[in-house]
Amino acid sequence: MSIPPLKNNCFAMPPGVEWTPVDAALALIKKGLHPVVGTERVTVDLAADRILSTEVSAKRSNPPLANSAVDGYGFCHDGLADQDIIDLPLQNGVSAAGKPYASDVKAGYALRILTGAIIPSGVDTVILEEDVSVNGASITFRSGLRCGANLRNAAEDVAQGQVIFQAGHLLRPQDIALLAATGVHKISVYKRLKVAVISTGTELIKVGDIARDDQIFDANKPMLLNMLTSWGYDAVDGGHYIDDPDVIRDGLNAAAQNADAIFVSGGASAGDEDYVSKLLKEEGILNTWRVAVKPGRPIAMALWNGTPTFGFPGNPVAAFVCALIFGLPALKTLAGQFGGTVKSYQVPAAFDKSKKAGRREYLRARLNENGHAEVFKSEGSGRISGLAWSDGLIELPDAADTVKPGDMVTYIPYSSFGF
Repeated sequence: MSIPPLKNNCFAMPPGVEWTPVDAALALIKKGLHPVVGTERVTVDLAADRILSTEVSAKRSNPPLANSAVDGYGFCHDGLADQDIIDLPLQNGVSAAGKPYASDVKAGYALRILTGAIIPSGVDTVILEEDVSVNGASITFRSGLRCGANLRNAAEDVAQGQVIFQAGHLLRPQDIALLAATGVHKISVYKRLKVAVISTGTELIKVGDIARDDQIFDANKPMLLNMLTSWGYDAVDGGHYIDDPDVIRDGLNAAAQNADAIFVSGGASAGDEDYVSKLLKEEGILNTWRVAVKPGRPIAMALWNGTPTFGFPGNPVAAFVCALIFGLPALKTLAGQFGGTVKSYQVPAAFDKSKKAGRREYLRARLNENGHAEVFKSEGSGRISGLAWSDGLIELPDAADTVKPGDMVTYIPYSSFGF
């Protein structure tokens, strides 16, 4: 499958836009990006967490033939006598799963039938064995059973030729079961998206090394790499680079050769040593967005040697939130997955908050034993302990808002983001 390159202006905002609202940024991501990976054929047993590149139809009906839903006795409903107590003679034989009864069942007779067995000709109703008395060569039961009881009709689940999944669907284990049940053996999926993660900052060192007092351990790169793995992408360690434009340029070049997309933490703003945004502007195709979001705001979305590149703030909390809110939907599109919406829930607040208009805010939160949302004690972007403490985010609107305990607020659990 031939994949067209991204357009040079895929991240371009309209002229005159100073602060980009969150919804506008997400709409632009959806509009400006498309899948950048090729396709391959895989068997369904290896297809979990893969994204379909074409629609898939059932090759066989499920179930292929009518069968019994219970262990019991089958008969023709029209042959029942019009009386309260019914007695039917048993026809010799048994219909079992994988061992169908080869003959017809005579009107006015019953046949022993087991769960999953094909319904033989002459049977349109099955009664549970617990509802009958067996008297030698006959069964006795009370009237009132409806015609067609305890049967699974042919194709009642899925019919042959029916489209069961559209292109862009992320396959889950339960989806694999449906594919297998309908005879689908091989499918076309997108190749896994490869995403490189680069961290920048002279002050950073790798965890495990000996740190000076003026150095800090790099938390962003291992965090982002693990986020990517949780989302089912191939995470590539793109390295750590000091605040030197020549060094960062070499790192970006290497990442662009080895990955389909790049995440960079740090250097996305406009400070003296924010070389990531400067390089992307001077040598790549950059749109630095001042997104109206907290935590976050400076987010670089660009093409570097044709590779989609996302520059996130260096503060870990901001990098985490921006990766969830902007990075994930972008990667889904690049990987071929249809969008869908992040599931959120309305829950009572267990906190006070007053915010000004102008930015959408995301607060680290978790639900207490009463199902009310608590928020972390600090909104500081460097307070990584708040990420570990929380189970999700509270999303506050762009407009001014005042929250009091008991007010309903929007809660997005981290499970809605895939982990």
